[in-house]
Amino acid sequence: MTAADTIDDVDPIDRLRTYYDRVDDGDVDGLLSLFAEDVRYDRPGREPIEGIDALRRFYERDRPLDDGTHDVHHVVVDGPFAAVRGEFTGRLDGKPVSFGFADHHEFDDDGLIATRYTYTDRDAV
Repeated sequence: MTAADTIDDVDPIDRLRTYYDRVDDGDVDGLLSLFAEDVRYDRPGREPIEGIDALRRFYERDRPLDDGTHDVHHVVVDGPFAAVRGEFTGRLDGKPVSFGFADHHEFDDDGLIATRYTYTDRDAV
């Protein structure tokens, strides 16, 4: 079985939409279940997050965004890679914010998110 076969079985579009829904709902355990143990998670203006434990700490304590929603406009999948474009509206460090984002995800052989890179129209998130 190849990575692409596994990803087709998982349906990466549903997996990614589920990810953004779980982020918006504050479901940390649920969203972490979508990531590989050795995940690498990059955001603009911040140090990369490496590993599932560090990602948990980020979502439980360190995430500067909160009380918001992701409006996903487009998801494009090519084998184990997916690109997502949308808009986030919520709070950044407690202040109202709205900005566009583009995320790049790479899935591992089990259909879990192994890498995630975020690009925004802001300097840091």
